[in-house]
Amino acid sequence: MSCVFCDIVAGRAPARFVHQDEQVVAFHDIHPKAPVHVLVVPRVHVASLDHLGPEHEALVLHIIRLLPGLARRLGLAEGYRTVVNTGRGGGQIVDHLHLHLLGGFRHPGR
Repeated sequence: MSCVFCDIVAGRAPARFVHQDEQVVAFHDIHPKAPVHVLVVPRVHVASLDHLGPEHEALVLHIIRLLPGLARRLGLAEGYRTVVNTGRGGGQIVDHLHLHLLGGFRHPGR
């Protein structure tokens, strides 16, 4: 079965990357739900949060530590939201663990 995120990680499918390192890639969502909507995707295929094991602890910590700096670089110093959808009932569409980083909302009068 083909995985679009594995194809992106391998360079077989296009993406607008904002970050790449040994463990993850981050790129703009093709169907953004916010002015800034980036997906942070592990290079290793893990289907969902439900499939994480002890061997993935360093990966999870890496992602968490990456987020604040990535958000600042994307102009989200005022705040951002992170979302992980898990399973079809939770809204997960691609069976490859990924985190949504969303922000850039403007709230008039605040």
